[in-house]
Amino acid sequence: MPPEPPRNHLRASDIRGLVQLATQATEGVTDIVEGVHQSVWSTMGVPGGTKPGRTRGITGLVYKTVRGVTQVAGKGADTMLAGLQPLFTSNENDEYDSPQRTAVVAVMNGVMGDRLAAAENSFAIPMSFRYRGTEILPSVPAATGKVLLLIHGLCMTDHQWHTNTGDQEVDHGESLAGALGYTPIHLRYNSGLHISENGRKLSTLLEQLVNDWPTALKELSVVAHSMGGLLIRSAIQIAGHEHLRWPGHLKNIVFLGTPHHGSPVEQIGNWVGGALAATRYTAPFTKLGHLRSAGITDLRHGHLLDRDWQGRDRFARTPDQRQVVPLPEDVACYAVAATSAAKHGILADRIVGDGLVPMRSALGQHDDPDRCLGFAQASQQIEYQTSHMGLLSSPEVTRHMTRWLAR
Repeated sequence: MPPEPPRNHLRASDIRGLVQLATQATEGVTDIVEGVHQSVWSTMGVPGGTKPGRTRGITGLVYKTVRGVTQVAGKGADTMLAGLQPLFTSNENDEYDSPQRTAVVAVMNGVMGDRLAAAENSFAIPMSFRYRGTEILPSVPAATGKVLLLIHGLCMTDHQWHTNTGDQEVDHGESLAGALGYTPIHLRYNSGLHISENGRKLSTLLEQLVNDWPTALKELSVVAHSMGGLLIRSAIQIAGHEHLRWPGHLKNIVFLGTPHHGSPVEQIGNWVGGALAATRYTAPFTKLGHLRSAGITDLRHGHLLDRDWQGRDRFARTPDQRQVVPLPEDVACYAVAATSAAKHGILADRIVGDGLVPMRSALGQHDDPDRCLGFAQASQQIEYQTSHMGLLSSPEVTRHMTRWLAR
């Protein structure tokens, strides 16, 4: 048989998504250029337009014309492509989703997924449960009475739970399924949305899963990496307020490198944004920082609930004002933290982390006793000389989880 021709990583609908992004990018660049232009005019005493950062007169008309032409061209191209899309779309190409495309789209969603969703862009990822790469609901193949839900982190996808370093392959879900009889289910979601928005969507999907599971459901356990740990904690809180059934099946949660009390990476990004806003010449460039998604800004302190962010400027430099949310009762909770340090020490514990999440944040520790999550000592594990992503490819992490979940 002749070899199968290589698959195309692009879908027909991706062209429409790219046109929408190009239109938004052109408008954004125009805003920044006009903002800098007006900053220079202001130093010479020239008044601005009716809105901050806008010019007036002929200059203002030019920028307004650029925006108008961009919007008309963008809408026209989108309308034309919408009509042509059925001609270029095959059922086979629609169903095929290469790991390469999935990874790129996942990064796009993590960085600006809230904007993609608001614009109804085709790149916005809908939340779904998946079994070995395929969306499962309403049917679930090879279902057992024990479900293991694996939740990925920011800018990631369900494919990244399977790692191949060349020397060995690691897949926590498949290993736990083989050792303990779980059915491994993966969550795929738009990580650029607010964590509480994704928490609400996840809670609804879990209620549906519990209701539709084809056999008697004895146990639901969760392994969550990074942002995924905040997502499941948010979903539990929302389910409690809405009196849903699914938390009654929840037995275990393993948190892998979860920033329970935030990540300094976003905190630094917030500080840089404040520094850019300090002068009139650099202030227009804060628009670039404002491109980062709601999901990213939620990671500054580890927001879980709507009231942690509603009514507040998410780009402002504000102290930690989130609601105190303890670990769920009657659920065995475990935490794995990674650090690039070689051994235990004050520097390793307080400063050095896994490159993205400090060790104390991953272990739920906090200087405020009310915010400490209180993981039992036997339910904590520190992986030294390991990166944030290295937690997904560590056989040692698999062994610890197998021992914990076998209890």
